[in-house]
Amino acid sequence: MSYAERKQMSSNRTAAIVVVAVIHLALGYALVTGLAYNVIKQAAEDLKTFDVEEEPPPPEEPPPPEEQPQTPPPPQVAAPPPLVRTPMMESPIVATPNPPPFVPTPIARPAPPAPPAPPPVRRVEPKSATGDVRNLFSADDYPDAALDAGAEGTSQARLDIGSDGRVTNCSITRSAGNRALDQATCSVLRRRARFTPARDTAGNATSGSYTTPPIRWQVTE
Repeated sequence: MSYAERKQMSSNRTAAIVVVAVIHLALGYALVTGLAYNVIKQAAEDLKTFDVEEEPPPPEEPPPPEEQPQTPPPPQVAAPPPLVRTPMMESPIVATPNPPPFVPTPIARPAPPAPPAPPPVRRVEPKSATGDVRNLFSADDYPDAALDAGAEGTSQARLDIGSDGRVTNCSITRSAGNRALDQATCSVLRRRARFTPARDTAGNATSGSYTTPPIRWQVTE
């Protein structure tokens, strides 16, 4: 094979390869565009459009009526009364003396009523304690010591009397000359003497004093 034939075969082969490549490109393009068209067409068929009915908006509330400014009625213009001119008469000027200053006079208030007078106190003449002690003594009251000694005598005592009429104290003002006889005198008076108590000027019982009559101690056979 000559060089020219090899060169021609090489160029024919190259041309065939180019033609095959162009055919493949054309087929690939046709295949790709056809498939894309079918996909788009299928998607368009699947996508069904529908109209969405929107709910009508709620009716708008009518705006409140505008407050009409109240215009006061125009003032009524009254015609002024006719001007009447009166003759001016000059009044005589009389000078009056200034009045004396006012001096307030105090109002005398009535005196408060006097308190009621206390009831009169009934005055009673005071009384001393009274009683009788002569019958309080007996032979059994003679002290044994005085009997053994044969002592005799006369005793006299001053008694303090309480408001209840009882003897509260006894003091010998005249001794019988024997201590046992004087002690027996006060002992009997404290135990047995009862008195009407003294009275004050209001008539109430009070303490007082009483002087006994002479009490004779004598041994009898």
